[in-house]
Amino acid sequence: MQRIYIFKRFERFWHWAQALLIIFMLLTGFEIHGVYKLVGFHDAVALHTVAAWTLIGLWVFAIFWHFTTGEWKQYVPTLEKVDAMIKYYLTGIFTDAAHPFRQTALTKHNPLQRLAYLFVKLLINPLIWATGLLLLFYADWPALGIGGLQLGTVAVLHTIGAFLMLIFLIVHIYFATTGHTATSHIKAMITGWEEVEDEQPASAR
Repeated sequence: MQRIYIFKRFERFWHWAQALLIIFMLLTGFEIHGVYKLVGFHDAVALHTVAAWTLIGLWVFAIFWHFTTGEWKQYVPTLEKVDAMIKYYLTGIFTDAAHPFRQTALTKHNPLQRLAYLFVKLLINPLIWATGLLLLFYADWPALGIGGLQLGTVAVLHTIGAFLMLIFLIVHIYFATTGHTATSHIKAMITGWEEVEDEQPASAR
């Protein structure tokens, strides 16, 4: 194995801050929906709103950072080796097969990860934020000329987006444990250093 520096300091900060804010918003969201009672409805709404604005600010800065550093290229989707990745996660991972993707500082995410992140950025995030902002500014709908919208429909769509994010989070945590050890990918997102195999079989290049 060799160690390579994969994740820069801001990437690690962005990743963990985003994760904590999303989890916090899921927890406060469940309380808003009456699943449990901890701080009360009004405080849960207030905390949920503060976390939402904080996350929006973080995303705006992250977008700026990705485009100014060129790191946005890491998320360009590709279908190359997608079939090999699917086969690996379905069977190869249980038979100690060679990983079909070699991670480098210039290619941090495998093809399935890129497609998953594209799904999040093009569907889940817009759905959550569009409906969330509509709910936040519900009192201004008439002035904005959208008074014909149904509050219940917007709330349901927001909840669907939240559950899609929860599913993505669970899957993301699972795949984070599929490195050469159960914690190697998690350690890499803490230290920035990832351990990769020195050589890959010719069929995996």
